[in-house]
Amino acid sequence: MKKTERVNLIMRYINNRAHFTIAEIQREFKISRATAIRDINEIQEMGFPLTSELGRGGGYYVLQNQYLPAARFTPEELKAIFISFIASKNSQLPYLQNRRSITEKLIGIASQTQQDELIELNNILLFENTNPANPNLLELDDAAPAELNQLISLAVRDKHLRVTYELSLGWPQLLDVFLLHIFNSNAQWLVEVYDFDSDEFRYLPVEMLRDSAISEQEMKWSEQEILNKKLLRARESNLVVKLDSIGIQRFKRMHPPGIILSLTGMFQSSGIFNVQLDVTDVEALAYYADWLLFLGKGVEFERIPDELRAVFEERLATLRFI
Repeated sequence: MKKTERVNLIMRYINNRAHFTIAEIQREFKISRATAIRDINEIQEMGFPLTSELGRGGGYYVLQNQYLPAARFTPEELKAIFISFIASKNSQLPYLQNRRSITEKLIGIASQTQQDELIELNNILLFENTNPANPNLLELDDAAPAELNQLISLAVRDKHLRVTYELSLGWPQLLDVFLLHIFNSNAQWLVEVYDFDSDEFRYLPVEMLRDSAISEQEMKWSEQEILNKKLLRARESNLVVKLDSIGIQRFKRMHPPGIILSLTGMFQSSGIFNVQLDVTDVEALAYYADWLLFLGKGVEFERIPDELRAVFEERLATLRFI
């Protein structure tokens, strides 16, 4: 990145923050401390209103937050944003209604030539899950569960939540949970939580949640204690699997909900995941056997329960060759 471009990005970065430190600038822009200090000094010389505070916990404060003019998009940036919207059309995304209004604003600020280019991009670009039979430029369906936006809005304020979980219609459960992650797996939005009452980590479909709110109860465990619990249980998992690059690609195409793949090795060419399998669940063992075979011959088992090993041996014994 050229220095001029970097300094401009740093200006916009700090303009959106009331306080920042040199360490934050280093991490965000991957530069040395000396370079970060030089860039900040140069920005101050340009008239950017900053004040510094020495000592531990100190840093820089922005005196006013509207110093920079409103952002203007280049034609290439406008296309990049618009294409990202096309790519996610009809996908399960939060805040999709807001995305519709943003799209309309983007078109509104574009010149007539740019508008023509955007419309043509919409006609020629096809992505998975888009509908080529519907050329409507602003056809953006809100397919995400209704509760997703509420969960995201709450989680950025407080992860200790009270949710209503309705696994079966007419049988709601009120849960006191600590939210760990919200993620999309196999075209379904899930929330990973620690259930205080059952002392379990659970994966709940967002579409089965409603009436989410910040919990008024006192937390039984701190966030760090909950994370330590999760780490301890991961170490006790009875299935630990290593994957090669092919296995990683197949894992991304399909995997059971809730499994987190940790990428390892140079260029993230290998990975590892762990699962606590219920060895008494015959259907679950059969499913995992089929799925693990799908991941390819590069699968390496660091730990595997005897019951799952027996399923593999049975599969091999019953193979028929013509």
